[in-house]
Amino acid sequence: MTTDEVLFGVGLTFVLAVGSQILASRARIPALIVLLPAGFVAGALTDDIHPERLLGAAFEPLVSLAVAVILYDAGLGLDLRLLRGRERRTVVRLIVCGVAVSWAFTTLFAVPVLGLSGQAAVMLGAILVVSGPTVVGPLLDFVRPADRLQRILVWEGSLVDPVGAVLGALVFAAVLDDGTRGDGTQLVQFAISVGTGLAGAVVGTALLWLLLVRLRPSEVQATSAQLATVIAVAAACDMVRADSGLIAAIVMGLAVMHLPGFDVPEERPFFETLVQIVIGLLFVTISASVTPASLHHVVLPALGLVAVLVLVARPLAVWLATLGAGLSRGERGFLAWMAPRGIVAAANASTFATGLVAAGIGGASKILPVTFLVIAATVTLYGLTAVPVARRLGVTRTTRARPLLVGGDPWAVALGRALRSAGPEVLMWASSEEQRGRIRAAGLELAPGELLAAATGRGARLEGITSVLFLTDEDDFNALASMVLRRGAGVPVHRLGPRSREYGVVAPYGTGETLLAPRLSRLAVAERYAQGARIVARRFEGTVPREYDLLLLVRADGRLEPAGAGDPPEPRPGDVAVMIGPVPDRPAGPPEKG
Repeated sequence: MTTDEVLFGVGLTFVLAVGSQILASRARIPALIVLLPAGFVAGALTDDIHPERLLGAAFEPLVSLAVAVILYDAGLGLDLRLLRGRERRTVVRLIVCGVAVSWAFTTLFAVPVLGLSGQAAVMLGAILVVSGPTVVGPLLDFVRPADRLQRILVWEGSLVDPVGAVLGALVFAAVLDDGTRGDGTQLVQFAISVGTGLAGAVVGTALLWLLLVRLRPSEVQATSAQLATVIAVAAACDMVRADSGLIAAIVMGLAVMHLPGFDVPEERPFFETLVQIVIGLLFVTISASVTPASLHHVVLPALGLVAVLVLVARPLAVWLATLGAGLSRGERGFLAWMAPRGIVAAANASTFATGLVAAGIGGASKILPVTFLVIAATVTLYGLTAVPVARRLGVTRTTRARPLLVGGDPWAVALGRALRSAGPEVLMWASSEEQRGRIRAAGLELAPGELLAAATGRGARLEGITSVLFLTDEDDFNALASMVLRRGAGVPVHRLGPRSREYGVVAPYGTGETLLAPRLSRLAVAERYAQGARIVARRFEGTVPREYDLLLLVRADGRLEPAGAGDPPEPRPGDVAVMIGPVPDRPAGPPEKG
């Protein structure tokens, strides 16, 4: 290729990768639904984007290292504290049963229907056992299933990828050896690959501890150190045992997430941006290598394979894995309807198909186009149907607002009651037993103590919570907690303003949106409530009456909108205003609700 052709190919690849993701985000659909056809069409219209021409022999190892970076980032997002007991056993059983059942059904189907040889069919079966966080995560963001289902599916998708990658490497070696190695030998080889990955993870974690904990670099340097360490360790492991670097990468991510001493920032904009670009580049380049001619005579058989995987293999694996797991029928049904194939399947197909074709394995040339079609069909199918299926099965999170109120003073409990009367599902937390008793006596739901503690941990999320309001009698605590929680909670966090600009060490300067105008500080609200003012929720239109001060609005869609320090928001039809003021003898308008 000439220099101009290389430049055009690289530029087009980046434009398609990033442009497809932006377009998918605007259309609120999974990015893969746009990435796959974009790469395929570009590959059909021009030869300049083909990875074999652009990168040559470097393409396969670069794909492996790129997937290692993706899995390391996935490991950073897996919190073991959220996966316990039955859920952990369910994930393990889903991986074991899912791999075995999918592999068996794909192999049995591929020989008579797709026309593959037994060796190519076994290879295709090993390739299609994986799912992956790059496809499961975005789909779940659209669906918003119950917390337990989301944890199970994210963990399954993240952990099955390295398992499937190592399995594919072992099957590839066995096929090229023409089956001369016995089953026992293959189990030993699998154990060696896993051991190599774990050993690499130990070395990599030690290097990251030295770089991130002992040397304490800047945030930019810390990101560079992580990227360099993951790539170096994954490359070293892959040199010893093929694809063992993927195991090392995800274990390193888990170690950095959970071991004490590491201080990886909650927000990693550069690293997360890099991962998204890598995902886009991989899908575009791999789909570009699928030619229209290679799809001839495999489209209908591949769709038949998709039907078998979706309607038979996955439901059977879920049924076996969830026996005695304590899941409802709807939860088991949704697990059975969520198994899209992703980047590791594409990477394995691209890597192994070339070697099998060169070795003259019958039907090996069909592996990549069939895998491409299975990925495209499963992502499209699940992407378009997951939301209605989840609603039909009753496993989506509630659409009602669920604010968490932190504090148990009488006025805070009154605010909780007024909010509940306006529609939201209020959850409260307080430190003292007296305050918790006051919350229980008001009939409000009391949050478990570990909820707030876990939310301040690295990478934690307040699952199911739509907003947090800090209402304690300690202004500095409210300010500090707001700053900490805003970085990781993933939901709006609000606090009351301090009693004055001269009070407190942190409170006057803390970031975070305040609930009320400056003249209505936490102390002012508490004093007014103690003097007889009451917090009420009323549905009306127009401006707030003079005798009342607006605390927040509950919009018609359930969203909370605090009054804030600027101009107060105006109620619109269907809104409920939560206010503090005197209780009138006869309300001018609809009856008060709190």
